[in-house]
Amino acid sequence: MNYEKQVALLKRYAYHYYVLDDPIVTDEEYDKLYHEVLEYEGRYPEEIDPDSPTQRVGGMVLDRFEKAEHRSRMWSMEDVFSDEELHGWIKRNSLQKQSFYIEPKFDGASLNLIYENGALVQAITRGDGQIGEDVTQNIKTVPTVPLQIAHEKPIEIRGEIVIPLEMFERINAQRSREGESLFANPRNAAAGSLRQLDSAVTAKRGLVFYPWGVGENSLTQPTIDRRLEYIYSLGFKRPPMRAVCKADEIAEHYEKMGQKRLEMPVMLDGMVVKVNDAALASDLGHTVKNPRWMVAYKFPAVEKSTKLLDVKLQVGRSGVITPVARLEPVNIEGVVVEKATLHNFDEIERKDIRIGDEVIIIRSGDVIPKIIKALEKKRDGSEQKVQRPRACPRCGGELLDEGALIKCQNLSCPSRVVNSIGYYASKGCMNIDGLGEKIVTQLYRAGLVKSVLDIYTLRMEQLLELEGFKEKKAGNLLQAIEKSKDCECWRFLNSLAIEHIGEVASKKICAAYGLEFDAIRDLEELDGFGKEMAESFYEFMRVNKEKVRQLKEYVRPRYVKREAVRSPLSGKTFVITGTLSKPRNSFKQLLENSGAKVTGSVSKNTDYLLCGEDAGSKLTKAQKLGVTVLNESEFEALLDG
Repeated sequence: MNYEKQVALLKRYAYHYYVLDDPIVTDEEYDKLYHEVLEYEGRYPEEIDPDSPTQRVGGMVLDRFEKAEHRSRMWSMEDVFSDEELHGWIKRNSLQKQSFYIEPKFDGASLNLIYENGALVQAITRGDGQIGEDVTQNIKTVPTVPLQIAHEKPIEIRGEIVIPLEMFERINAQRSREGESLFANPRNAAAGSLRQLDSAVTAKRGLVFYPWGVGENSLTQPTIDRRLEYIYSLGFKRPPMRAVCKADEIAEHYEKMGQKRLEMPVMLDGMVVKVNDAALASDLGHTVKNPRWMVAYKFPAVEKSTKLLDVKLQVGRSGVITPVARLEPVNIEGVVVEKATLHNFDEIERKDIRIGDEVIIIRSGDVIPKIIKALEKKRDGSEQKVQRPRACPRCGGELLDEGALIKCQNLSCPSRVVNSIGYYASKGCMNIDGLGEKIVTQLYRAGLVKSVLDIYTLRMEQLLELEGFKEKKAGNLLQAIEKSKDCECWRFLNSLAIEHIGEVASKKICAAYGLEFDAIRDLEELDGFGKEMAESFYEFMRVNKEKVRQLKEYVRPRYVKREAVRSPLSGKTFVITGTLSKPRNSFKQLLENSGAKVTGSVSKNTDYLLCGEDAGSKLTKAQKLGVTVLNESEFEALLDG
């Protein structure tokens, strides 16, 4: 037996079956060859080709998943739900004369594949966009993910892991027979399959990977469609219904895709619309949350009717009271819905929604189910109006009624205290290990904490009086609290739980204003900040100014403002492009330490373009504008003066 030829043939059969959906041999022929190869590998394990299809069965069992960092951020898309919203995005970004690349938006789990020297070296879930979970061993069992590609330079290939609807039904039927909880929808099933600690389980789930973009790369194709066609040519599965079109043709494609989505073997929840010009996409950049050059045009939400049983009141960590509808359970696209948002009391009164009403609810993609109207003609007179609260449902404290928003003013309200401290101590904020919701609740009930400030005055003897606390546990908690001090400025700001101000926004604010962030009034001047974000920030600082000042004294957050650097690069604006000897972030850090500014796109204000191999549109634009182009040697000479 010529093992290498047989493996190559088996790979060809598998590629046609799994990737092209075009089998070139019968299942019997494939199985016969597969078992011949498997038998040979059993006899000569030292000769096994790691790229052999037989190696995709899994079997590695992990204790847990390790965290891993993406080489470049994975952004989430802005959603639009109507033709009007879509053309608002087009107009807002002056894209009326542009061409657009469109493709299906699969309802699955986002994934980042990292290849080096043509080999798959890591697979990372999206996570928070910067850090996800390393699921490399599981991804190696997915037939539509090549283990080797004909592309030598480092590249991040992003896409969606989905589960076929037929497989979803089969898995849930089996789980039902075995008394296990069912997956709520195909997206949950895909994500759950991806995160199996035993890769052999993942291998049996029939997962499919569809690429939709790239992260770090050295591609030079001038358009998004050509870049993706190159990615598909490396052995990846091509999504259906892809096209390039003008703005006035998008609606037609959207209509066709919406009609065909029910015929698809996997679930779609919309259509992705991207600016096709790669250079323009780079120039448009990102807001704090989303790329400006692409949107997800969601399919119409599915409507169902059910009965509104009751309205419960939730108190958030900022004190805002939110009415939540409790519904008679109803199934929408595989998801059992029992709760829905009512937004606020003005909305309830405007729509005249009453307890006991038959109501219409909608759910679209990741959007929380919401009630859109009550069926007044079905009323029998037993329905009750929803009353605006006069006191906080949790603490009985005074409320501030601003019409749409009703807020509890009591800073010691249990909901505010427990929720705000839990958020403050979470990993994305101050990362205080051991201070989860259960412990915070216990501390609150014991009267030891009434605000975030109180955690910094906790003493060993107080903790030892609590149930479940021994000296080691108490010591570890106090040590974790102490360790949270002297943190980075942005982490401290993010932990304050200001509405609309997350990690990315906190980093931008601290980079611009340092530790004086609580006194600013010109937040809208920062890139990506709108009126709503700014007003939320100002209002929080106005109400909590003294609390923030005291907390600063306890924590002593750190922000080292760079002194003016005297170097040949001081005050110069750089753009970095192409493949360099080190990661771009290394050069960016070096430039910023030398007093230079690094931006993402070339303009008339750019002083230098630091250019590596395989540079693309940025080099062309720099040459057109007369920007000085430097290779690494020239850059080092300039840096040395």
